[in-house]
Amino acid sequence: MTRKAWFQVGIGILLTLLIIKYFMEINWLFEPLLIIAKTIFVPLLLGAVFFYIFEPLQRILEKYKMPRWGSILTILVTGAAIIWLFFSFIGPPVVEQVDKLARNMPTLAKEISSSTEYVLQHRDDLPPQVNEWIDKAANSVQSIALVFGKLVVSFFQSLVQTAFTLILVPFFFIFMLKDHEKLSPFITQFFTGEKKEWMQKTLGDIDNVLRTYIQGQLLISFLLALIMFIGYKIIGLEYTLLLVIFAFFMNVIPFIGPWIAFTPALIIGFLQDPIMVVWVSLVTLIAQQTDSNLITPNVMGKTLDIHPLTVITIILAAGNIAGFLGILLAIPAYAVGKAIVGNIYERRQEIKLAATKNV
Repeated sequence: MTRKAWFQVGIGILLTLLIIKYFMEINWLFEPLLIIAKTIFVPLLLGAVFFYIFEPLQRILEKYKMPRWGSILTILVTGAAIIWLFFSFIGPPVVEQVDKLARNMPTLAKEISSSTEYVLQHRDDLPPQVNEWIDKAANSVQSIALVFGKLVVSFFQSLVQTAFTLILVPFFFIFMLKDHEKLSPFITQFFTGEKKEWMQKTLGDIDNVLRTYIQGQLLISFLLALIMFIGYKIIGLEYTLLLVIFAFFMNVIPFIGPWIAFTPALIIGFLQDPIMVVWVSLVTLIAQQTDSNLITPNVMGKTLDIHPLTVITIILAAGNIAGFLGILLAIPAYAVGKAIVGNIYERRQEIKLAATKNV
């Protein structure tokens, strides 16, 4: 019975729970380590994102015999130039639209309040089914607003915390560009034979998953934001640049992100002109259909191979557990875990097959 897979899995779960229980009882011992880990986590994460963004450029430069220090210097200059161009050309209109939105906020709030009061005053003239739908919609909107408010607060808290540790990001970024090939040999040096080969394959799969997700999701977000920018400009939607920048960051979140980005555009369009709701919805529909049928299949392919329902479940659970940062990290963390579990399963199958042949 001890050789049965279900028995071994059960013992493993019990031992894991027991270890977690005792770790929680002596958490004071590990608290300093957790503080250090939290301090360097965000800079390390941002450094890894920048590394995967610029790593293809480094590979191209070194393919043409440029030394490592030259490729790093070129990337740093390129990054600085991109930041300068962004603030030079996009910064002024963004500031202008933010100022305009701040000045018009009281008027927008008044219009929303007036529309709500108008609907409530004429509810008696509506059929009972419509009134029931309004009640359900109002409850849903309140729930969504509460969750969205928590996410926004969590986002800005993370932003403020990140601001204090931004000085570490360039150091992590530079060291990753300089020594990223040394990570796998450093880890695999503690293994030999088939275990070493398995570890090398697992690390390669993890690197491929992270590379595909980060580069692919950012490219998808950029293309979606570009389509929406063109569409919003054509229909004449106000605050286009702000809405598109917001959509770019939200589209990084698979499936749910585009709907979060759609909500403020819909509200702005309705307040500008009720017929604008139709045009905003049409632009969003075109962008989403282009993404799901053309962009994502060609950019992501089948590398992650995660069912949409699984993605939504993971994102909702991560949002409740760790807020906005959890939503951002949930899918890549799941993809990495899936790659590790897949390699463990393949290794077990190989061992089982080899044992069967020997018998």
